[in-house]
Amino acid sequence: MEGPMGHRNVEAQRRFVEAVNSGKLEGLRALIDPGVVDHDPAPGQGPGAEGYVQFFHEMRTAFPDLKIEIKHMIADDHNVAVAYKLTGIHRGLFQDVPATGHTIIVRGVQIARFYGGRMVERWGALDELGILEQLGVAPGRNRMMA
Repeated sequence: MEGPMGHRNVEAQRRFVEAVNSGKLEGLRALIDPGVVDHDPAPGQGPGAEGYVQFFHEMRTAFPDLKIEIKHMIADDHNVAVAYKLTGIHRGLFQDVPATGHTIIVRGVQIARFYGGRMVERWGALDELGILEQLGVAPGRNRMMA
């Protein structure tokens, strides 16, 4: 991080994760610009901050103990990049898959650009196929998760 903006953006990224992990999703509205551009939205994710709130509500309904754990973070004055692990137990409907009770452990990466402490642009990837494999609805790969 170069300066105070970098610190502010890292704090915004941490607050984003805390909002998701705690289920206090309304807190996302203060961290995401209404006009955010998401280059890699999740399946079914709507636009803007509302799209994030709705998406994570659906994720927490399917995985009530959903947890994002930041494994690595790097930032400059305007961008925050994170590598993370996502875990949870499948207890509700997820992409038309009824609860299985299976635990998921997948990795993802995200690069977010911030302005004024709010996310204005995002690129990212999550192992969505890995989620479906671990729920038993997609053929598995030979792999090991840390």
